Amino acid sequence: MFITQKESLIDTQKISKILANVELTTRQRKYLENFIIRYNQKTKTSKQLAQANRSYLADNKTFANFHLPLKEIYYPIVTKRSAGCKIWDVDGNEYIDLVMGFGINLFGHNPPFIKEALTAQIEKGIQLGSQPEIIGEVAQLICELTKMERVAFSNTGTEAIMTAIRMARTVTGRNKIVIFSNSYHGHFDGTLGKAEIVDNNLQSVPIGAGIPPNFVADILVLKYGEQESLDAIANQAQELAAVLVEPVQKENLDLQPQAFLQQLRKLTKESGIALIFDEMVTGFRIHPGGAQAWFDIEADIAAYGKIVGGGIAIGIIAGKANFMDAIDGGVWHYGDLSSPHQKTTYFAGTYCKHPLALAGAKAVLEYLKAQGYTLQNELNQRTTKFVKTLNTYFEQEGLPIQITNFGSLFGPVYSESNSEEDKENSEISLVYDLLYYHLLDSGVMLRGNGGFLSTAHTDEDINYIIQAVKNSVSKLREGEFLP
Repeated sequence: MFITQKESLIDTQKISKILANVELTTRQRKYLENFIIRYNQKTKTSKQLAQANRSYLADNKTFANFHLPLKEIYYPIVTKRSAGCKIWDVDGNEYIDLVMGFGINLFGHNPPFIKEALTAQIEKGIQLGSQPEIIGEVAQLICELTKMERVAFSNTGTEAIMTAIRMARTVTGRNKIVIFSNSYHGHFDGTLGKAEIVDNNLQSVPIGAGIPPNFVADILVLKYGEQESLDAIANQAQELAAVLVEPVQKENLDLQPQAFLQQLRKLTKESGIALIFDEMVTGFRIHPGGAQAWFDIEADIAAYGKIVGGGIAIGIIAGKANFMDAIDGGVWHYGDLSSPHQKTTYFAGTYCKHPLALAGAKAVLEYLKAQGYTLQNELNQRTTKFVKTLNTYFEQEGLPIQITNFGSLFGPVYSESNSEEDKENSEISLVYDLLYYHLLDSGVMLRGNGGFLSTAHTDEDINYIIQAVKNSVSKLREGEFLP
């Protein structure tokens, strides 16, 4: 640990001074002051590290919505070790983890079968630049589970999406792509656009600074699940290379538009547009075949990652041969006159096909194949039961909170437009943030306002989480933050 900060970061007078400048009732101010001091004391090393590292470390790992009253608890919990569904911080506090590597750890932290595979590969060495021995087995397993025809490997989900788009443009000879509002496809400039009215015209503009407008000029950003979006795609079909879809958006789990997706598949197929599924989160979690199997839809290309790497960074591009052939020119054979026949695009990466990532992937894929759909089905049902239990409690208590789930991923239901601006400005935002920190204080670590259940979470763990929510609500009521 690297801590140079000498003075105490738990200063009652400074905390009181900050809260004095915020519009709170006397009771709210006093309650929040006591909670902040207690939380700071419990997680003091994490706060010290955040302060000590800030000058050197550029890190956006803070809570998304900044509220001045909570400034003194805006720091990431620094963790030291993990096992199963538990994680321990540098102050020795234990948490039931619902972040689960943002969806990576379907089987919990450090499962023995993955640990054994990684350890065995480390003993063999980490050979980069040559062809890994198990590359063919891993590719075959992915094709078997996803029903795709060919596979390529990258390092991250962002790279996989970049490659999928590039392949679609290569094969179709078109440039424009469609993405949908509230979707997330990594941090590639070419997908970081939003719809905005400029000079009375609907245009795509960058979502933040440093993203050149020309990078999003060929993006059409539409509303997800709406008929008007299908009409817009039909009207511009001859210009579109691909439609990029996050089948169920992490920030809008209540929208699971199977009929829309089936109409979209029909439209893109008829128009020669590549349908790309971003299955970074849904892949291998909702079903062994991902969202495609769940919604009974065959995409042209799909991007995978997270779960399949077993905790090691990996990106996978899988798809129909006519698109995947843009990577290497297509299939040919020895002993005849066959040769690469497809126009290719540029694709590279030193760490693609990393031996550790492939070892982890082989272990995960073999495990998933052996377990079958039973693994996901049971976990999906447990998550649905968990969500129903909490929603029943929220309703009985008259709380303005509702959650939903897509398989073993759960999160809040936002009212009306669900835009980022509405989330940030709504009164419910502060309540969610306070609930998040009260749950952390109780030993439950969320992913924002939701999370993932894994096969390592027991009924005892789930019951503890439910009781922690109830206890946190009671405390927030004491502080007059809930009616």
